[in-house]
Amino acid sequence: MGRPTDAPALPRPRWSNHADEGDRTVAIRMSIPTDDRTLGEAPEEAPARPTLFTPAFITVALAELAYFTADGMLLPALPRYVEGPLARGNVAVGLVVGAFSVAAFFLRPWAGRIADRRGRRLLMVAGAALFAISVAGYVVATSVGVLFGMRLLTGAGEALFFVGALAANVDLAPAERRGEAFSFASLALYIGLGAGPFLSETLIEHVGFRAVWVGAIGMAAVAIALALLLPPMRPDEDASGAVGRHRLIHPAGLLPGIVLAATIWGMAGFLTFVPLYALDLGMGGAGLVLGLFSGIVVVIRSVGARIPDRLGAGRSTRIALVLTTAGLTVIGAWRSPAGLITGATILGVGIALFTPALFALAVEGIPANERGSVMGTVSAFLDVGFGLGPATLGFVAAGFGRGGTFLAGAAVAAAGLVLVIATNLGRPSVSAPTET
Repeated sequence: MGRPTDAPALPRPRWSNHADEGDRTVAIRMSIPTDDRTLGEAPEEAPARPTLFTPAFITVALAELAYFTADGMLLPALPRYVEGPLARGNVAVGLVVGAFSVAAFFLRPWAGRIADRRGRRLLMVAGAALFAISVAGYVVATSVGVLFGMRLLTGAGEALFFVGALAANVDLAPAERRGEAFSFASLALYIGLGAGPFLSETLIEHVGFRAVWVGAIGMAAVAIALALLLPPMRPDEDASGAVGRHRLIHPAGLLPGIVLAATIWGMAGFLTFVPLYALDLGMGGAGLVLGLFSGIVVVIRSVGARIPDRLGAGRSTRIALVLTTAGLTVIGAWRSPAGLITGATILGVGIALFTPALFALAVEGIPANERGSVMGTVSAFLDVGFGLGPATLGFVAAGFGRGGTFLAGAAVAAAGLVLVIATNLGRPSVSAPTET
């Protein structure tokens, strides 16, 4: 029975327990203060934080780990396969590896729309299955043309799986823990892309390339099996009954996507040119630098996974952009081993905070039946950054030296920061982080 319209409004509670994203019903717990301390009743304690690590969330994370381990197995194997058994050169290597990003870029927005129509589980299963089918084609690929076509299918599988998993992470995380959810989800990617090459090179040395392809297919099958354990996660069948517009390009994802590309641009240039730049500086290699960078990202996204939620998605995004710009600037301006290590440290902190914060920011205020479209739109800009970044910065390296590539990457990241400030992206007009 509702409260009479002429009754005085109750004071707003300072906190509430986690509610269904449909916002149809919100259960609110309140404690009414009392001065009667003689009754021996203990004051009501604040509720625990909403649960993030549910069985479904953990299942998605494990499926991501299996999939990205399979993906990581291909990283060292493909270039070696093209140069070895297929006896082709650098141009062929670039075409085969780059085909992946081309297909993923064009299909991610479409995958987001399908996620909102048909559910997240379908995309995860279909994406991992398409990945496995494409890698099975590697087994019989005896020419660069066939392998190029199979890589297009691999990119399509990546687009489906990645967007479906991202949307699932959003759906399964409480609103105030989305940054933390993205941090832990990205760990599966980093661990998989770290362990996959190790497994791949071991198999190549002891068995051969066919074992790598079979191993990747097996890991993809594990991802499929795990994804099949999930509920459909079809937003249109949610209790809210809302019907999404299923837009191919979601306007809410464009600005965060551009900012994402601006940041990834410089990071992709760092990953591409730092192995050679370290040699230019007289270092024995870039292993220490890349290990430091990756270690910082892993530590912050695990031990410090709650930082984006505590600071707020908007503030974390701005801080991350400042650190990314500063790190790349230090590397490019302080041209010494000490400058490279210092800059890589600062850059690692910025990148560790950036992606979880930006993805959380992108879905703030977005209904469940449009989140897949937003994730598809935003994540397409990953391919823009990773694809165009190294290519354009290569011209900078040719004209101004490798140190100039980092300064150019810093300038692009700084442009992203200016865009965030100028558009007030993530400013307190959106909901602030929940107190815990």
